[in-house]
Amino acid sequence: MKAFAELIKALDSTNKTTLKVEALTSYFKNAAPKDKVWTIAILSHRRPPRPVNTTLMREWASELAKIPLWLFEESYHIVGDLAETIALVIPKSDANSEKSLSQFLDEIIALKKKPEEEKKEYLFDNWLNLNYYERFVFTKLITGSFRIGVSQKLMTRALAKATDIDEDILAYKLMGNWEPSRITFDKLILEENEEDYLSKPYPFYLAYAIEGDPEDLGDVGQWSAEHKWDGIRSQVIVRNNDLFVWSRGEELVTDKYPEFEVFKEAFPNGTVIDGEILPYPGGEIGTFNDLQTRIGRKNVSKKLLEKTPVILKAYDILEWEGKDIRTMAFGDRRKILEKLYHQIKAEDFPLHLSETIRFKTWEEAAIERENSREVKSEGLMLKRLDSPYLVGRKKGDWWKWKVDPLTIDAVLTYAMRGHGRRSNLFTDYTFGLWDEEKKELVTFAKAYSGLTDQEFRKLDAWIKKNTLERFGPVRSVTPHHVFEIAFEGIAESKRHKSGVATRFPRILRWRMDKTIDDANTLEDLKALIP
Repeated sequence: MKAFAELIKALDSTNKTTLKVEALTSYFKNAAPKDKVWTIAILSHRRPPRPVNTTLMREWASELAKIPLWLFEESYHIVGDLAETIALVIPKSDANSEKSLSQFLDEIIALKKKPEEEKKEYLFDNWLNLNYYERFVFTKLITGSFRIGVSQKLMTRALAKATDIDEDILAYKLMGNWEPSRITFDKLILEENEEDYLSKPYPFYLAYAIEGDPEDLGDVGQWSAEHKWDGIRSQVIVRNNDLFVWSRGEELVTDKYPEFEVFKEAFPNGTVIDGEILPYPGGEIGTFNDLQTRIGRKNVSKKLLEKTPVILKAYDILEWEGKDIRTMAFGDRRKILEKLYHQIKAEDFPLHLSETIRFKTWEEAAIERENSREVKSEGLMLKRLDSPYLVGRKKGDWWKWKVDPLTIDAVLTYAMRGHGRRSNLFTDYTFGLWDEEKKELVTFAKAYSGLTDQEFRKLDAWIKKNTLERFGPVRSVTPHHVFEIAFEGIAESKRHKSGVATRFPRILRWRMDKTIDDANTLEDLKALIP
């Protein structure tokens, strides 16, 4: 645990990528194999289930620190991180644990089934016998919220330097449904095991947002365009007469989409298709809000399948007849995909082709982009015809050219403290629009990005002086300030009081030139629904 805590301390104390890679590389060269596996798991979001809920942890920490719970809660709201708050308020200890990271994680996994008193005793014992940073890391492991500014790509780069294994190969090895408590470092990283690759997807190739004018990309004839669909990016795999469906978040979701079982008969073994899972109610593309009714459901009922069926909108083919064809030119891969698609004659088949579009001029492309919302897409994807399918986010060959966001002027109604470096400021906001019939503001969106540090500080000072009511960490404020809110999509929603759900809301600008009477109405917002 000592070595892992020192690693987290090193990673948390710098913003320099080179220093983070150096710290990770050194750790992977020297740590015990089982600890290395758990470190890889933690940094790639494979954490054990939380054994103790945070309500109990807050109560127990305040008891051990001998402070009232309200004082602990106030401290937590100021610090902004539960593990850090606990590490600060518990009496200081200079002890170091001799147990390894994997020993702690084995205990944490076993703790979940223990009675409450044993859980409390276990936490007390470790909180009192770990130094500050070990205690902080230990509590992070308990809560499961391990955010330390290290991407999986950065971690993979360090692992490649430590093992001399190619980054792309490592990225592929780390995809899939492996369990850190059941696999060795040799099996996960060092050994070649063909059976391990049966269900594994390829690392996804991601696009950057277009920079500058599309004309800067050169000859339009060298580019293929298609609409950027708003669903769940996924890979559908058929190997050894079995089907595997993976989301971009490296989650195996085969059982969530039983419509795709027909792919086992339609696709030859050794087929991997990259595409977007889209809702298809009533025989047309729905909204992401429709798709959310399928996301997270443990059981997909017959009624839900009928109400919100899904399709796979195919972009690309990565494996064909058992061969990895990612190095082939995009144009050639598309020919294979189109041939497969046209061979399938079944009616109402859940595979649709994301049609490619060729333009004579960039002006034609711009016109098509402006029509994106009419076909329920977010804009265009631009792909160089000779491009291979790469790993991760790379610049040069694939670009996303999204339509300009929808915007509305709204009134600030609630505020909450931020997290991390903003934990002492009110930076998380809720916004409302006028309900003309009721003559009141109705909340419709939350946003916490888009202002400068100076604007955040100025607004924070105003919020503290203009609070109407307090609800735990949330404050209602005097309706006064108007902000232009941008969002990517909009749909009707019964889950929201406003009756509307917005996608990716964010602050575009502070409208100091407007009063609350100038803010938009709920009807104005609903008029934007396609």
